[in-house]
Amino acid sequence: MTATSLSQPQSEKHRRKRIRWIDVKEQLTGYLFISPSFLIITIFGFFPIGYAIYMSTFRWRVVKGDFIGLGNYEKALGDWIGALTFVIGMALLFFAYLVWNSGMKSHSTRSMVLKLLAAFLLIAAGLAIPLGWNRMMTSGDPRFLNSLPITLFYALGTVPAELALAMGLAYILFQKIRGQETFRMFYFLPYITPVVAAAVVFRSIFSPRDSSLANVFLSWFGIPAQKWLFEARPMTEILFGIKLEGFFAGPSLALVSIIFFGIWTYVGYNTVIFLAGLGSIPGDLYEAAEIDGGGKWHLFRHITLPLLSPVTFYLALIAFIGTFKAFNHIYVMRVPSALGTVNTASVTIFDTFYKANQFGYATSQAILLFIIILALTLVQNKVFGEKVFYG
Repeated sequence: MTATSLSQPQSEKHRRKRIRWIDVKEQLTGYLFISPSFLIITIFGFFPIGYAIYMSTFRWRVVKGDFIGLGNYEKALGDWIGALTFVIGMALLFFAYLVWNSGMKSHSTRSMVLKLLAAFLLIAAGLAIPLGWNRMMTSGDPRFLNSLPITLFYALGTVPAELALAMGLAYILFQKIRGQETFRMFYFLPYITPVVAAAVVFRSIFSPRDSSLANVFLSWFGIPAQKWLFEARPMTEILFGIKLEGFFAGPSLALVSIIFFGIWTYVGYNTVIFLAGLGSIPGDLYEAAEIDGGGKWHLFRHITLPLLSPVTFYLALIAFIGTFKAFNHIYVMRVPSALGTVNTASVTIFDTFYKANQFGYATSQAILLFIIILALTLVQNKVFGEKVFYG
């Protein structure tokens, strides 16, 4: 065996060590680059969340009290069996959708079986959800539990309306019209207007006085003046005279007034994002469709909507999360006469923290809201993410 043959394994071993060291060096360099961001996120993100979880396990009023474990969560949710039943019901509802969606894509025999299974899951969910909710309402905190459907009403009333209006405005402003830039700036102004100042103005607009702008507008159509922000009755009773209780009663007129503010604020922002999305759609697609005889509606339905679906999905996701965290304008616009019908989850948590000085209980409510937002976000990703068309 020659000296050359002996040196070859050593040189190969040396080369592998050198490559391994280069890889380690590159990884260390990458970690050094991200370390400032990771440090900031840890200090202002992970640490507050972790400390909030820690506080939620204590009876904490101004000063730290006794350790009570999950006592604060039990105080908010009440009966654990009821809470578990409600969660199982919501999970069954989600699985019913997945099974039904799978059945729509399957062949005849398998499709029928899956649809029957989906119907069974839907019935089970319809029984479990109200049963669990009633048990929670009986033994839990009614202020916090009532704030959850109020928050849901606010989200469902705000997000679809602002997205639809924003898409329509963006489609109009994308055309070659005179004063295009002025209109874009005009519609974006509400988003950059100070929230508190704008909320104070809206309190005046939706005042119960006959001379308020909202009541003057109604008088043009012969509709009597309304109490608006001071009205605690649900819309079903005001519009149809039907007195319902619980979730099916719907939002109060006071909450609808605040929904108008949310729509007014965010339509301009969504319009600008939609305009950016419209600008990324190739013009050749419209030209080809027009040559084939497609009209304005067909162009919008079969080209604009599908290619804007990623933007729509993003805005819907962000807006839905934002409505569950909305606070400033709701806090400014709410009045005692609304009888708590506008107290969303974030406002209720603030009252628990600031007015009642129950720091531990407030943090447990915040953690529960975080879990709800996370669960709803995952459901949105699963349900609507599959319908997004990326071209």
